[in-house]
Amino acid sequence: MGWLASAIRTFAHRVRTSLRYRLVFLTALTIVSAAAISGVGTYQAARVSLYSQLDLELLSIAEKVASQLAFDFQGSTVSETTSLDAQNVVAVVVAANGNKEILVGDREEPLITGAAEIAVARIQAGSSVRNGVSEASVTYRVVAVPFTDASNGDAYALVIARVLGPTSAGLYNLSLLQWFIGICAVLLSCVAAIFVAGATLNPIRDLTEVVQEVTSTQELSTIDVRGAMEVADLQLSFNKMMDSLVASRSQQNRFIADAGHELRTPLTSLRTNVELLIADEGSQMLPEGARKEILSDVAAQLGEFTSLINDLVALSRGQSAPDDFQDVDFAEVVHQAVERVQRRGPNLTYDVVLEDIFVRGDAASLERAVTNLLDNAVKYSPVESTITVRLSTQGLVISDEGPGIAAEDLPHIYERFYRSDLSRHAPGTGLGLSIVDQTITAHGGTIDYQTSPAGGAQFTIRIPHLVVNQEPPYESPAA
Repeated sequence: MGWLASAIRTFAHRVRTSLRYRLVFLTALTIVSAAAISGVGTYQAARVSLYSQLDLELLSIAEKVASQLAFDFQGSTVSETTSLDAQNVVAVVVAANGNKEILVGDREEPLITGAAEIAVARIQAGSSVRNGVSEASVTYRVVAVPFTDASNGDAYALVIARVLGPTSAGLYNLSLLQWFIGICAVLLSCVAAIFVAGATLNPIRDLTEVVQEVTSTQELSTIDVRGAMEVADLQLSFNKMMDSLVASRSQQNRFIADAGHELRTPLTSLRTNVELLIADEGSQMLPEGARKEILSDVAAQLGEFTSLINDLVALSRGQSAPDDFQDVDFAEVVHQAVERVQRRGPNLTYDVVLEDIFVRGDAASLERAVTNLLDNAVKYSPVESTITVRLSTQGLVISDEGPGIAAEDLPHIYERFYRSDLSRHAPGTGLGLSIVDQTITAHGGTIDYQTSPAGGAQFTIRIPHLVVNQEPPYESPAA
C-alpha cells in the first residue's frame, strides 16, 4: 500500500501547485459528486416507493381479511386461509393477551410477533408496519390491523407478512446498477476533465510560451486570439502590451539615436576647441584675441550642452501622476514664466493679461512648458516686436509677430529633435515643443497652433477643470 500512499501524495501536491491538475480534479469531483448524489437519491426514492407499494398491498389484504374474521372468526378461518395462500403471505392472529394462532405459514419456524402487534390488538385502533423476522431468520415486511370477534367480543390483531427477499433483490440490483453508473461517471468525468482542462489552458500555455520566448530572445511578438471570452480578453491585453512595448522600444531607440546625434555635435565642437587651446599652450600660434573667442565659444557650447541635457532629463523623467496634482494658480505660473523670459528678450514688448485661474496640475512642469513657448516666441520675434499673452477661461494664448511656422513643418513641430529649415541654425535643442506637448497631454489638456493676426506663431493651451477666481484680471506692465 506504500505505492498508493505515495501516488496520493504526489497527486495532492500537483493539485496544489498545478492549475491543470486542479482543474481536472475539480471537474472530476463535480461530476462524481453529482453522480453520487443522483445515485443515492435514485436508490432512496426507489426504496421508499417499493416499500410504500408493498405496505399498501399488505394493509389492503389485512383489512379485507380482518373484516371477514370479525364476523365469524372460527368459521371463516379455513376459507380465508385458502385465499391467503394465493397472496403469497404469512398470516398470524395475535390476541390481546399475547397468544397467537398461525393461519398461513411455517408452523415449525413461525413469524416472530412482538409488542407492536399486541398493542394494535389491545388498542383496536390504527395499524403497525415494520420489518420482522421468522425463527428461521427470514426477513419479512410485517403489517398488523385490529379486529374484534363479533361472536364473543374478543380483541385480536391480524398480522400479515411477506418475505422481503424479492424486494431486497430488486434494491440490490439497483444498487449494483448505480455503482456501475458511478464508475462510468468517474471515468467519463476524468476524460471530460482532461479535455476541458486542455481546451481552457492551452491558450494560457501558448501565452506562457510566448512570454518565455520574449524573456529569452527579447523578441516582442503577439499571439493569435482564440479561446473563451475571458481568455481572449487576456490575450488581447497581452497583445496590446506587446504593441505598447514595441512602440516604446522603437521610440526609445529613436530617442537614443537622436540624442546621440544631438550630443555628438556640441561635444565634437567642444573637443576641437579644447584641443586647440591645449595645442596653443606650447606653440602660442593663436593670434591675439583668438584665445578669448575660443573660450567664449566653449562657454556657449557648454551652455547649449547643459540646456540639451536638462531637456533630455525632463523628457525622460516624465510627468507627475494625476494623483499627485494639486490646485495651481495658473496665472501666477504664467506670470513667473513671463518675468523669466523678459530678461532673455529685453528688446521686445510683452502684452500680458491674465485672469486669476486655478488648474489641477504640477506647477513646476507647467511653468517649464509655458517658458518653452515664450522662449520659442522670443527666438523668432523681430526686434521691438510684441509678444502677446492672454489667460482666460478659453485657455492660454501666446502669440508673436515672427515668421510663423511653414505648413509642411506643422505635422512635425512636436516631434523630438525636429528642426525646420528656418530653425536649423537657431539656438535650441529641438525639444522645447516636445516637452510642452508632453506636459499638456499629461494634464489632460490640448495645445493648438494657429497663425497669429500679425502673421507669426500662436499657440493655445487648454487645460480642463479650470477654476476661476472672481477678481480683476492681472495686467503685466509692458516691457
